[in-house]
Amino acid sequence: MLSEPRSGRLAAWGNALLAGLVSPDDAVLAIVGSDAVHRVEGLPGETGPVGLTLALGRLRALGVSGLRVALPAPGHPLGLSGPPEFNARALEAEEAVVCHGAALGLVPEVYEAGPEGDVHVEVVWHCLPVREAPPADVPSLGEAERELAEALRDATAVLSRLDVAGSGPVAEAAIEAYRARAERGREVLAPGYPPRAVRVLELAQRVGLLVSLAYENGHGGAVSASEMGARVAALRPVERTGRRAQVAAYNAYVEERER
Repeated sequence: MLSEPRSGRLAAWGNALLAGLVSPDDAVLAIVGSDAVHRVEGLPGETGPVGLTLALGRLRALGVSGLRVALPAPGHPLGLSGPPEFNARALEAEEAVVCHGAALGLVPEVYEAGPEGDVHVEVVWHCLPVREAPPADVPSLGEAERELAEALRDATAVLSRLDVAGSGPVAEAAIEAYRARAERGREVLAPGYPPRAVRVLELAQRVGLLVSLAYENGHGGAVSASEMGARVAALRPVERTGRRAQVAAYNAYVEERER
């Protein structure tokens, strides 16, 4: 996984802002990243979309003390607690942010705008009610770290045997891009996160890279239906483990505050 989910950026830098560790301008700059603009729609007390700075301030006034991430997939409502409407929107987007301290959640909707050759990305975060309950299937940082190490070892062995672990110029370029990004400042999480969360997220991103390369390389060296099935069987649990670990890392700030 070469880039972090938008929900991860919003949660991490939103948490740093709520803790007073970064300025609003720095937080918004980090959350928006390479997108053109982010707005929040449906905030209580607002009649239309508002900018991130105002939205984060309003969430704080509503009692929000932390932000969690959800990265659901079909059959795996990772990080969600309901109700069904919110879960369905989050599943469609494959990500969401759940507020701690107020029964609200945020789901991104991404738009591309502008003429051909000058397209830019705009994001609208839809604010919706959520159920105040423990999030589904989120491991502790320790559990996530152990699961990642085991999944990476098992998947690498299977994929190497099937000759589909990623080869050729496209895969090599992707690996180099990941390494360059990892060496450029090493700031994979915002200020205030424990070092273990940073370590878990870095490993989860490497696992995500392996999975994406294996999927993007078609059938690789697999020459039979059974070998192709074995590859899918190897990738599915490691992909799930990687998502669980990402959520554990992004949510570590709130979990630390609750202890």
